[in-house]
Amino acid sequence: MCVGVPMQVVSIDGDEAVAEIDGVRREASLMLLAEPVAVGDYVIVHAGFAISRLDEADAQETLAMMREVFSPEEMG
Repeated sequence: MCVGVPMQVVSIDGDEAVAEIDGVRREASLMLLAEPVAVGDYVIVHAGFAISRLDEADAQETLAMMREVFSPEEMG
């Protein structure tokens, strides 16, 4: 199953970011986003791309629901 996961941006280098959630880090391209992204922002990461930016409250709400449905192995 492929799922876009909300992750917090921890570093940015050009159009590439490193995002993290629950200790899991992933590289994500920012090239699909029209709006700027900064370290600390939350993005939805899917297939190596940040596909949208979202606020922290929405990210935390989505993550809480995902944690209820998926095991930790499926989230990472």
